[in-house]
Amino acid sequence: MEKIASFTINHLKLKPGIYVSRKDSVGDNIITTFDLRITTPNLEPVLNTAEMHAIEHLGATFLRNHKTYSSKTIYFGPMGCRTGFYLLLSGDYKSKDIADLVIEMFRFISEYEGDIPGASAKDCGNYLDMNLPMAKYVAKKYLNEVLLKLDESTLNYPE
Repeated sequence: MEKIASFTINHLKLKPGIYVSRKDSVGDNIITTFDLRITTPNLEPVLNTAEMHAIEHLGATFLRNHKTYSSKTIYFGPMGCRTGFYLLLSGDYKSKDIADLVIEMFRFISEYEGDIPGASAKDCGNYLDMNLPMAKYVAKKYLNEVLLKLDESTLNYPE
């Protein structure tokens, strides 16, 4: 069986950043999948499900309410390896095209106060598994250590 594209990236060289994972054609539209890598694979501890779940709820809410990207957002959710998130947008983008959006989203998450949207038994299948303080910590760390210092090495997959 042929490896899927994301398994061909050398995870031993991959560091936190924003990467274009793939581009798919759906009819006349391009869907760009972004790899929002938060931790260094196989080196740093993975994210716990509680903070990932809170980031997912806050990030999805932010994107679905964004003035420019609400209608372009297809999906935002965690990677199975728990080292980051996938963001799927309708359109043909490069990583640098969405840097400001990702900075804005993680700033929103890092500063969020109040109840997490959708964190109730009626709205979510696992609403008790959320940790807002850790989600804010992770978002602030990613924002300050990665997103505000983006360069070619954190916007393009390693060779």
